[in-house]
Amino acid sequence: MNKKLITGCLLLAAAFALAFTLAPSKATIYMIGDSTMSVKEKKAYPETGWGMPFANFFDSTITIDNRARNGRSTRTFVEEGLWKPVAEGMKPGDYLLIQFGHNDEVPTKKSYTTPEDYKKYLLEFVNTARQKKAVPVLITPVARRTFDQDGKLKPSHPEYSQYVRDVAKANNVLLIDLDQQSQNLLRELGPEKSVLLFNHLAPGEHPNYPDGKQDDTHFNELGARRMAELVLADLVKILPDLDSHIARNKPVMK
Repeated sequence: MNKKLITGCLLLAAAFALAFTLAPSKATIYMIGDSTMSVKEKKAYPETGWGMPFANFFDSTITIDNRARNGRSTRTFVEEGLWKPVAEGMKPGDYLLIQFGHNDEVPTKKSYTTPEDYKKYLLEFVNTARQKKAVPVLITPVARRTFDQDGKLKPSHPEYSQYVRDVAKANNVLLIDLDQQSQNLLRELGPEKSVLLFNHLAPGEHPNYPDGKQDDTHFNELGARRMAELVLADLVKILPDLDSHIARNKPVMK
C-alpha cells in the first residue's frame, strides 16, 4: 500500500471520527410531579399541565418524558411504582425535573406526606439521578391563585416550598423556585387578569364542564405556557448548555 493511499485512509478515518464527535448528543428530560405538570386527558381540556407546552420548547436532540400524574405526592409516586421505571430508564447525560408539593402538604388527603418523608423522597429522587449520572433539578410547587379580600396574593406553599429549598441547599442541587416566580407573575397580573391563566369556565362555555369550573390550581393553555416559560427561563440559566437545544425559527433563505 503506497503512502498516498495510507494517508487518504487515515484522513477518511479522521473525518468519520470527527463527524461522530461533533454530532449532537441526544438526551431525555424526565419530569416527575403532580397534576400541575402532567399531561392531561382530552376530557380534562382546557385544563393543561405546564409540562405539555414545555415539551415544545426543544429541538429533536431532546426528548421530553413527562411522567407526572394527577393527585400524586412524592410518597405515592414511589409507592405506586411510578418512580421505578424513571429510575431504571435514566442514563448519563439525562435530566430529571422534580416538582411535588400540592398533594404532599394537605393533611386531609391520602397522598399526605410528612415533612420528614417529603424531604426524604426528594433526596431519593436526587440521589438516584446522580447515581445514574443524570442531572436532577428541584422545582418548588407552582403557586395557586389565592387572593385575599384586599387583593393581596397569599403564599400557597410556605412550608413545603421551603423544604424543597432546604433540600437543594443542603445537597447542592440545582433549584428552580417556581413558587416564587409564579407568585410574582400572579401579583403582577392581579386578581382579575390572573383568572385568564386558570381553568375558569362559565356554565355552558365548554362541553367538558357543562356546569362551569372555578379552578385556581390548574391552568388553561395560556397559563400552562406562561408557567412553562418561567421554568425554561430559569433552566437555561442554571444549565446553559441546554440553550443550544432550544427549538428556534430559522431565517428564511431568499
